[in-house]
Amino acid sequence: QVQLVESGGGLVQAGGSLRLSCAASGSIFSSYTMGWFRRAPGKEREFVAAISGSGARIYYRDSVKGRFTISRDNAKNTVYLQMNSLNPEDTAVYYCAAKSSGMTRYARDYEYDYWGQGTQVTVSS
Repeated sequence: QVQLVESGGGLVQAGGSLRLSCAASGSIFSSYTMGWFRRAPGKEREFVAAISGSGARIYYRDSVKGRFTISRDNAKNTVYLQMNSLNPEDTAVYYCAAKSSGMTRYARDYEYDYWGQGTQVTVSS
């Protein structure tokens, strides 16, 4: 079993930055692909970024490329999402997820085995 706990969300003005953290426990963290997803009000959960177990492979959705950076520290069992140049369209609950099956279909939420509780990110204009 893997437990995931997100933190670092909050309220920020457009153009600002936030750094989200996801702390994992219960299994060997480096064995899992880790992903960030988000759900905006009235919308379905969507893929944001993913990183392979070693950190060698990284993918982002197009709308966050150049603004968001996913990283991981396997010694700390933690994955991060650095979010810069935030805009109101980034407002959502952000979820950390763990995937045991590698990076195949990394953008599909149903591929992930474990989910955190989410952390709210609100970007004001």
